[in-house]
Amino acid sequence: MNKKVLIDEKTLDERVSELAEEINRDFAGEKLIVVGVLKGAFMFMSDLLKKINLDTEVYFLKAESYGRGTETSGTVKITKDIEADIAGENVLLVEDIIDSGFTMREVIGLLGQRNPKTLKLASCLSKPSRRECEIDIDYLGFEIPDEFVIGYGLDYAEKYRNLPYIGYIEQ
Repeated sequence: MNKKVLIDEKTLDERVSELAEEINRDFAGEKLIVVGVLKGAFMFMSDLLKKINLDTEVYFLKAESYGRGTETSGTVKITKDIEADIAGENVLLVEDIIDSGFTMREVIGLLGQRNPKTLKLASCLSKPSRRECEIDIDYLGFEIPDEFVIGYGLDYAEKYRNLPYIGYIEQ
């Protein structure tokens, strides 16, 4: 398998800095609960958190719709929920990629039922050509073509998450 770079490390870092500046501005002087969607968002979330200069709490949830394949199953399972009461709180949901939108629709619905003051979505990547349900992304890193991407937290059958860039496998 031949790996190709789609978004290099420097470009990722610059865009994450820009997103953090927007978040710092939007929530200036307020507390922010940051919820990462495991496993894919961990690298993006870590880099983003390093640049957010706010009073933050960090939690994770795990939602699955891919299993070990490259196509979404269409069924979303929440296999780990957050441990915090988010009622009346500013919540930033951090995701690696918005593809079909099914997973985010479920996660946003779940968290929205808990009455946060605000619920915003930051996603490193978006694949609009694959979207099957509308999702509003408040803080978007990059829009990408319909490639199955790896690296920077994203995997193929649990491999390649550790790559410092976002790439794809040339077949």
